[in-house]
Order: sequence, then structure tokens, then C-alpha cells
Amino acid sequence: KTPAPHLGQSHEIPHQLTKEASDAKHLSRGLAMKGRAVKLREAHKAGSGSPAFCSVAWAPGGQHVVTASAADIAILIHDAAAVSAGGTGARGSGSAAAATTIRLHKDGVTAVALAPGSGGSLASGSIDHSVKFYSFPDGTFQSNVARFTLPIRSLAFNKKGALLAAAGDDDGIKLIATVDNTISKVLKGHKGSVTGLAFDPKNDYLASIDSFGTVIFWDLCLGSEARSLTRVAPTFGSDHSVKNTLCWSPDGHTLAVPGLRNNVVMYDRDTAEEVFTLKGEHEQPICSLCWSPNGRYLATASLDRQVLVWDVKSRQDIERQKFDERICSMAWKPEDNAIVLIDVMGKFGIWESVVPSTMKSPTEGAPELNPPRVPLFDDEDEEEKPSTSAGFDDEVDESLGDSAPFNHKRLRRKTTFDDHMNGDSEDEDMIHEMQSGKRTKGRHKDNKEGARKAMDDSATSGRLGTARMQAAFQPGSTPSHPGKRNFLAYNMLGSITTIENEGHSHVEVDFHDTGRGPRVPSMTDYFGFTMAALNESGSVFANPCKGDNNMSTLMYRPFSSWAGNSEWSMRFEGEEVKSVALGAGWVAAVTSLNFLRIFTEGGLQMHILSVSGPVVTVAGHGDQLAIVTHASDCLPSGDQ
Repeated sequence: KTPAPHLGQSHEIPHQLTKEASDAKHLSRGLAMKGRAVKLREAHKAGSGSPAFCSVAWAPGGQHVVTASAADIAILIHDAAAVSAGGTGARGSGSAAAATTIRLHKDGVTAVALAPGSGGSLASGSIDHSVKFYSFPDGTFQSNVARFTLPIRSLAFNKKGALLAAAGDDDGIKLIATVDNTISKVLKGHKGSVTGLAFDPKNDYLASIDSFGTVIFWDLCLGSEARSLTRVAPTFGSDHSVKNTLCWSPDGHTLAVPGLRNNVVMYDRDTAEEVFTLKGEHEQPICSLCWSPNGRYLATASLDRQVLVWDVKSRQDIERQKFDERICSMAWKPEDNAIVLIDVMGKFGIWESVVPSTMKSPTEGAPELNPPRVPLFDDEDEEEKPSTSAGFDDEVDESLGDSAPFNHKRLRRKTTFDDHMNGDSEDEDMIHEMQSGKRTKGRHKDNKEGARKAMDDSATSGRLGTARMQAAFQPGSTPSHPGKRNFLAYNMLGSITTIENEGHSHVEVDFHDTGRGPRVPSMTDYFGFTMAALNESGSVFANPCKGDNNMSTLMYRPFSSWAGNSEWSMRFEGEEVKSVALGAGWVAAVTSLNFLRIFTEGGLQMHILSVSGPVVTVAGHGDQLAIVTHASDCLPSGDQ
């Protein structure tokens, strides 16, 4: 009898094994019995002989393997070729001592993560409550990224490495902008320790799982919980030698989660509904997962000390290995047919030729590891090309902060802006520059002082007048006059006005069509806002710096009434906002350091770009941002 297809499955479920899968299954099981078992070698010593959770990660290029253990303060960077040849050292010496060793944590290392792309960063989390960054592969310390009050359990980078998610026994998942190590958002909703994190490849969602088996889908654009699945995975309680985990398929369509019946359950990315399951010969709960580069195969490790490899299309396990200890972490080699594994006693190894040669390669048709970025603005040295992406008019529900209840059948339409959420290679180029705000500030200050000096010298010599560069201004604003109302913003939708009253200002938002826009409560302004922008979703305000006690501040106020805590503000130390703009789902601010900062409507900084000169003005609409900057100092004629 043909079984009924599972509700919510978007593609056909095969009801019997194909001949290829059936033959491969029998062949692989014969190989598992007759072939050579995977040899593991010690990387980390188990503390007092008891099991501890160990982590392993494969570098994007496949040349290096990183290992760590909760029973060891050391992080080891191994040469993958040496490991495959039978050694563990970074230089093929056969000893772990030759591997690049990092010893900066004060307690065991519970999580490691590698930023995608070459020349990226290595992040580590520890029982000592800290998250650290290192350059890779040399392991040079870069910075302390964040501190928690309790141990870290999981780390994950997004597709372009622009965001790092960190979580553990603390209440909350911290989203860290890697360009300047600032905490962009804290996501709260789990009741237990967060043990697994995974950004989906399309960067719409962050998935998290806790020790009680609850999975939460976080909408990165809204900065809030999109969907929650309560206790759908095993409960490991206080046993920290194993942990719940989850993993997105490379195409981002499904999320793989360990099930309650020693199986793997696949959930739809947008509806969070169960699509199908993988049920095989695991006798105990699954504790580790990893996908092949093309998403056709999935490897699972269980408490029964078995590792199974699944053909996801046929829903059948095609290969297996049995180990002496539990495998607690695995990673599939990028662009190759191999898996690196590590057990709870700190022994690791590489399983070569995982998928039988008679079957489709695990790398055939794999998505690009480092797809070209889609810039928010055309680079000066690139030819202008017509856009084929959907515009911002196609975007649905692009506000940020705490969201309205998530629609069970909600499907978000993808836009160009969603791709930008993946990060920007310019962010990576600026990492070292942004690590020292003082150095950057000093450079820009020197440039400006030099320009002023040149103008003064020219004026003294009589060859040139003292023409002044146009100062930055806000479109639709009017100059401030004490005791009189002036406009901070004015457009076809409405206006924002302010009037000073007894040491502070009173700000009002009015719509031209009172029946169209929502009624917005007036606001008492204690910052001294001098610029603002307005659209259908909300308003943004900014003020200049007036000393250390009144730094330049950027504030966003949404008009929607579904969340009382969706307003946010950000202060700029050593930097001053010069002009602001709004679009569909984003906020822009250009500063005195010639930085263009792009935020989501919930305050998550997505991009930081360096503009070509001091800003004159900016204006936004939909998915477009127009920015005017000075190209040079004033000309001898006074033109600019």
C-alpha cells in the first residue's frame, strides 16, 4: 500500500528505493564490514579521563582543521593534509605538538567557528564566559569580542562573516557585528542553555536550539522570534559532553534537527512545518549533524557511537562507521568527499571517500562557497549593470524590533536588500581599520586640518579666496530659530517639526492626509535633534555632538503599534551624524568620519561603507539611497 505523502511537503516523496540507492546501500555496508575503519588520533587529553564536548571545524579552503575541547584551554589548528597522511601536526610531523596552538582562554573551549572566505577570522567561546577573535590560519589574537556571565556553548558566523551569533547558558543570543565587534542585538526566548546556532544560507533566519529540545527560528530582518518548536529534539539536561545541534541544508530550504525517535526531522524554512524524516538504524538520540557541500547527503552521529551517512533524496542510510566513543562534532570538507570527526575523549580523524564512488559526488552542483557580493551601490571601477532583482516594493513586513505574531503560512519575498544582509566584503576589508576608532578618527581629522591649512595658506598669498565648503544639510529641513517652530523634515507624506520650550524641544509628526497615516504621539526631545527623515514605516532623528555629555545620537521610532519596545537609539563616540535617510526596511546615517552606516529598522548594523568625501546630503526611498559628497576642496573660482 502506498503511504500518503506528509502534509506540508513541497516535493514528491519516493516510496521505494531506487536501484542506484539500493545497490549503493548493500555495497557500502559491505565496505563498512570489510574496509578500513576511520583511525582517530589524540588531539586533546580528556580531563581526568571523563568525556567532554569537543569541537571540530574545517576551514573554508579545506587546508586546515581546527579542534578544541571543553577539557582543554588549547585550540589547535592542524594541517589537513598531514592529518590525512596519518599525522596531526600542522607541518606533518605526526604529533599534535606541531600544530598551531592557541592558549588564551582560562578554561575549556566549548565552541569554535570560522568566518567564511579566505583570510577570515577564527572565533572561540569558553567556559570562562568569553568570546575571542583570532586571525586565521596563523592564530594571532585579535580581540576579546564579548563576555557573558555564564559559559558559552555555541558560535556561528553568517554566510559572509559579517555577523557572529554567540550563546550559551546565559539568557539571550548575542548578535555581534564583526566589523567593529559591537553587539547589534540580543535575542531572548529560550528557557534553557542554547547549544546550537545556524544562520540559513539566504540569511533570512537564525535557527537556535536549547538543551530542552526547543527550536526557535529568528527573523533577522525583524530581529525577533518568527517561529518556535517546543521540545522537538532530545533533552540532554546537564550532560555537557553532548549537546543538541541543528544544521541548514546548503540551499537553505530545510533545517535538519535531531528527532525524538533517534531520527532526523527536516523542517521547512518559512513555515517551520515538518517536511520529512530520516529514520535508520541509530539506536540512541542523534547528537551531531553535517551536510555534504551539495546537500544531497547528510552525516549523523548518535549516542550509540555510530555515524551514518544518508542519501537525503532516497531517505536511506548508505554508509556507516562504528567508533569506540561518542562522536560529538563533525564537519564535511568543502569541495571534497571527506568528513572530519572528533569524539568526547578528544580524538579526531578524517573519514575519506565517505560517499561510494558509484554514487553521485557530494560536491557536484554545490552552491558557491564565496558568491560575489551584491553591493548596495555600484563600485566606481565597475561598469553599471541593469538590476534584475526584485525591488523594495516587493518586500513584505520589513520592520525591525519585536514583531507581530508570525503568520503560520508566511512566505517572505526575497529582495536585493536581503542579499545585503549576508554581509559585505567591504566590511571585511575594514576590519583592521575599524579596530581602532581613534586611529581612523585621527586620519580623517588630519585630512580636514590639512585642507583647512591649504586654504588658509592660499588666502594669505592672495591667489585664492576663502570659499567655504558646503556644510551637510538635511533635505526638507529649515534653520533653527529660538522660540520658533522649524521643520526637521518635510516631504510628500508629512512633516516633522520641533519647537524649543524651557531647555528642551517638543517634536511632532504630522501627515498631510490625516486619514492615511497613523496618529503619532508627540515626543519630548532631550537630545536637541536637528535632522530627521520620515516614511510610511517610521521616523529617524539625529543630533550633532555637543560635548562628552551630549554625544551625537541616532534614534529610530516606528509608527506600528504592535511593539512597545521597538524604538531604539545609538550614541556615536568620537563621531557625529551629519545626515540621515530612511527606506523600505533600512535606516542610513552618514557621519563626520565619512562613514555610511546602514541599519535595519530594529537597530542591527548591516553595513559600514567609506564614502569618497564629506557628505553634503542624503535621501532615501524604497530600496534606493542617493548620497551627495564633496569630491575635492573648493576650486580657485569658488566652485565646488
